[in-house]
Amino acid sequence: MISGAVADIRAGIARACRRCSRDPAEVTLVAVAKTFAAERVREAVDAGVGDIGENYVQELLAKCDALRGLPVRWHFIGHLQSNKAKALAGRVHLIHALESMSAAKELQRRAARAGTVQAVLVEVNTTGENSKFGVPPRETVRFVRDLAPLDHLRVDGLMTIGPFLPDPEGSRPMFRLLRELRREAAALGQANAPLAHLSMGMTGDYEVAIEEGATIVRIGTAIFGRRSKPV
Repeated sequence: MISGAVADIRAGIARACRRCSRDPAEVTLVAVAKTFAAERVREAVDAGVGDIGENYVQELLAKCDALRGLPVRWHFIGHLQSNKAKALAGRVHLIHALESMSAAKELQRRAARAGTVQAVLVEVNTTGENSKFGVPPRETVRFVRDLAPLDHLRVDGLMTIGPFLPDPEGSRPMFRLLRELRREAAALGQANAPLAHLSMGMTGDYEVAIEEGATIVRIGTAIFGRRSKPV
């Protein structure tokens, strides 16, 4: 049952927070619902989840319509291309994976047109894997600085995907690196970059991520089960 799975994740968040003397209220659980039907999302919301993550624009927009009226904050966590930015600006609570200036400028244009400020996270490729998207760590602070003129964007923090390893401890160095990069970027004192959040940690390594400072964890499999559809 999704309700039991959500309770287990909440318990894991609390357990990790006790180990590092943090308040569990500091950690937002985003339930990643890609490929799962809107009714499964409704079950998660009924179980107390208020934040839902989606990887695909059309799927996100369809579920927004199907679940209109529910107390949901939508997160776009997929790869952000410029042609997707125009559909997302002003429609989602938070975009997790900004990594290119072209997408940033398109979000700026669309958010300005909508009369809003779009919250984003900068994705950082902390593993150096070619299969992953993200700004290289050495370029992260400069990329955040380059976003300074975009007054319809708010850089709420950084995001990364850890390595897929059997031992979650293998993700710890990448999470520590992201935390340090946020510290360096926050030192800029940039008006549109409060950098309050670290989005890191998934089903296999979220407790380690919390110990290293995660404020947002993205959990899919442990809530909804394994996906039967290809992704």
